[in-house]
Amino acid sequence: MGESSGLSRRLILRGAVVAGIAGARHESLTAPRAQAMTGPAPAFSQPATTAARPPGSPPPHVVEQTLDVRLTDLDVPGYGPVTTRTYNGTIPGPTLRVRGGDTLRLTQVNGLPPNPPHTGGHNTPHRANSFNLHTHGMHVSPSGDADNVLREFPPRSAEDAAAGTPEPRYVTTVHIPVGHPAGTYWYHPHLHGSTAEQIAGGMAGVIVVEGDVDEVPEIRAAADLIVCISELKLDDGRVPAFTSGDWVTGIASTFTVNGTVNPTLRIRPGEVQRWRLVAATAFTALRLHLTGTTEPPVMAQIAQDGITFPAPVTRDEVNLAMGNRADILVRAEQPGRYELRAAGVPGPLMTIDVAGPPANPPMELPASLPPGRPFLDEGDLSGPGADREIVFHADPAVFPGPFPNAFRVLGSHQTPAADPAGDLTRDPAYGLFDPGHTNHTLRLRTVERWTVRTDETMPEHNHPFHLHTNSVLLTHRNGRRLDPPVWHDTIGLTGGRPGESATFLVAFEDFTGHTIAHCHQLHHEELGMMQTVHYTDGEEAAP
Repeated sequence: MGESSGLSRRLILRGAVVAGIAGARHESLTAPRAQAMTGPAPAFSQPATTAARPPGSPPPHVVEQTLDVRLTDLDVPGYGPVTTRTYNGTIPGPTLRVRGGDTLRLTQVNGLPPNPPHTGGHNTPHRANSFNLHTHGMHVSPSGDADNVLREFPPRSAEDAAAGTPEPRYVTTVHIPVGHPAGTYWYHPHLHGSTAEQIAGGMAGVIVVEGDVDEVPEIRAAADLIVCISELKLDDGRVPAFTSGDWVTGIASTFTVNGTVNPTLRIRPGEVQRWRLVAATAFTALRLHLTGTTEPPVMAQIAQDGITFPAPVTRDEVNLAMGNRADILVRAEQPGRYELRAAGVPGPLMTIDVAGPPANPPMELPASLPPGRPFLDEGDLSGPGADREIVFHADPAVFPGPFPNAFRVLGSHQTPAADPAGDLTRDPAYGLFDPGHTNHTLRLRTVERWTVRTDETMPEHNHPFHLHTNSVLLTHRNGRRLDPPVWHDTIGLTGGRPGESATFLVAFEDFTGHTIAHCHQLHHEELGMMQTVHYTDGEEAAP
């Protein structure tokens, strides 16, 4: 299947926060730009879409897309001119639609300038113009040329650029299992050292895995809409280089939906729309809610992080940590203007205009949904050694230089200290990411129980835990059992006295190779809050 610059015909017809660091500023616009904008509110739009194979057509099917990455001058509606790194010149990049059994083949062109020299350690920002690609939340291989975040796609060297050498091209080939859960996922760069700066410039895109849930009559009748929320860090229309630990807190966040500041979405009274909410934010969690002068539209969540619920769940608020997704059905009841807002973020993310001729008859919500994925339980655990603990811990102001804070992952298998007998709060290795050290060796066909917590005391600190390759079943929050449990690939954890904890069950299935687990507050990940995971089919004891 080739590329498409627009929506598929089917979609066109159907469409007819808590900060990760204390003190972060959360203006939705920088003041000079906000005051300068005049004229009508920008309209809601959809990213370009690469269509999947038609339902019922036999696999294998190859979905191909070129992702051209370079510095782009573009206009962000509601903000103004921006120069930033993009996929194909847009924020977000194209939406990729696939089905179980397909192969996703992405050719990525690195048209960025040569990397500047770097003299710091691997846990400081560097290689800002190199990248790779992560298919966040998908259950696919982390090895070879698939979802391998240990690869690097560098730009041309200065010498190659001066000589006119062609821009390098890199291929990512992802084979999607036949039984892959249908749902909403996303892609973004994930090279350690450059991830935060690139995502803060808008390098992200949505992946839709089509399948059984899309054929539920009430869902099939609803407009299927991408709502990709990006958090941009812009200073005079550019993303400044990540050169100090104050980078996040010193620059206001600009939030966009599908590349627009506060677009206006139209919906008719009695209409139901499906919103695929994507928190493509690097630093800010989103507690989303609808407000208005009258009763706001109903929000019924049908999936979390790509996995379908047993039945719709009505929500007053949808909580998305950085990297989370939620599919919701929105039913408009009363005409009027409403706003999608996030707690702690001044200004609306999106305006909803309920107007026009009512849907006749009014559209309905489904009573039940196809099973997204079977639950695990404690009886599935693989023996007495199947428990692990992860602790997110920060030591402030302990290192010299522009990045003084240490962001560590402690617990069952922390990275060893350089000096075990010394002051661990100042140790340059203890609990920090070491690309040469494997923290967790995990055997296929086993089930483990992990407890992840933060020992932060300030509630505004947020450490979302993200494990690559395998989704996790959240069973407990702060020691309290969830009924029913919920599948996630990213779990937000806020600080406090005590900080939050989460317990989940996870089955290691299908794929071997080295990958990572980390904090998805990407400032923290960049500075060392990450661990190496090895999925193995061998019988060696897991450390």
